[in-house]
Amino acid sequence: MRHAADRLEELLGHFLPGPLPVRVRAWDGSQAGPADAPLVLIRSPEALRRVLWQPGELGLAEAYVTGDLDIDGDLADALSRAGRTVRDRPPVRPRPASLAAAAALAVRLGAAGPPPRRPDGRARLTGPLHSASRDRAAISHHYDLSNDFYALLLDESMAYSCAYWTRPDDPAYTLADAQRDKLELICRKLGLRAGDRLLDVGCGWGSLTVHAAREHKVRVTAVTLSRAQRDFVAERAVREGVADLVDVQLRHWRDIDGGGHDAAAAVEMGEHVGDAEYPEFAAKLHGLLRPEGRLLIQQMSRGAHAPGGGAFIETYIAPDMHMRPVGRTVDLLEDAGLEVRSTESLREHYTATIDAWRATLERRWSDIEGLVGRTTARVWRLYLAGASLAFSERRMGVDHILAVRPTREGTSAMPATPADWYARVVPS
Repeated sequence: MRHAADRLEELLGHFLPGPLPVRVRAWDGSQAGPADAPLVLIRSPEALRRVLWQPGELGLAEAYVTGDLDIDGDLADALSRAGRTVRDRPPVRPRPASLAAAAALAVRLGAAGPPPRRPDGRARLTGPLHSASRDRAAISHHYDLSNDFYALLLDESMAYSCAYWTRPDDPAYTLADAQRDKLELICRKLGLRAGDRLLDVGCGWGSLTVHAAREHKVRVTAVTLSRAQRDFVAERAVREGVADLVDVQLRHWRDIDGGGHDAAAAVEMGEHVGDAEYPEFAAKLHGLLRPEGRLLIQQMSRGAHAPGGGAFIETYIAPDMHMRPVGRTVDLLEDAGLEVRSTESLREHYTATIDAWRATLERRWSDIEGLVGRTTARVWRLYLAGASLAFSERRMGVDHILAVRPTREGTSAMPATPADWYARVVPS
């Protein structure tokens, strides 16, 4: 009698040339594949059925989040090693006879049958792409999971964006320190002074808003589409003694009114704007600034031909996101009349940030699973592992883009050298 793992190896051989990229342990306890490869536990034929009905990334992801498929050891390491093995091999297009043999093997393995029930947690958006109502639903899907969840996952600053690691080799230096240094760097780049007006577009849970108000005594208009975030930031401003400096608003970026701001920031919010809508977004930011007012965009990017995001993230984490090469974003900002003064890649900083979140997720696993449920907890485990790899393997980037609205005469009031931005953030 042939064991399940042997049949699995034969089945995969119709699609992947050479030895298995992983070691497989099937539901009957049998194993196949290289002994030194990552160990994949296939706990049920349902895992195969998910992939048959939904081939590719999404089927595999749903097999993982349901627990039909699991990984022994570090998930990111296993994904990286298996991914490299697959990418190094030329693709195979099975012939009809091979497909028929694969189908017969799938039947013998118990994988035939109706489509399995999909896991909970899929985004279900309706309406025109990037309409205000659809954007609100997309933001709510991701950010309204619960404030308590993000409080468990993030550090005390509640900053859900790439940190700035100025002392990565110092064991006493924490994620909270790196987030504080990121917030301070943004404020320095914006040249904030007491009494200035700062617009924080997509303010999250208020990390930049509160830091700028508390440390630099600026007046902040904070804007979000998430009701949970709006309420949290308003309460936080009171709790931290800066309520008189903070005005938090629940509105779409298109509906931000007024102007004359001394500075504006959009920290990992531009990814939610949309491709066709970004020129309007850039023009809106230009109009909200006074002449010589500065803009800091912290935004994820992707290579012109490299994947970023993908079906799993679009379906379960952040629907309707759009990322582009950083140079294209610079073009769009300049087309809107802004002058881009500097760009800075923070790609490696994001790998370190995500890995800190991953460590927290595992350390607080029982609390997180108890709060949001097993499926959602596994969605986030897979999401963070894949995100860490995307940045470390240069399939995605994240950048600071500093721009200014010049006067009609072309003046910018920018410093001749940016050294002061870092001198006050990075200790000697």
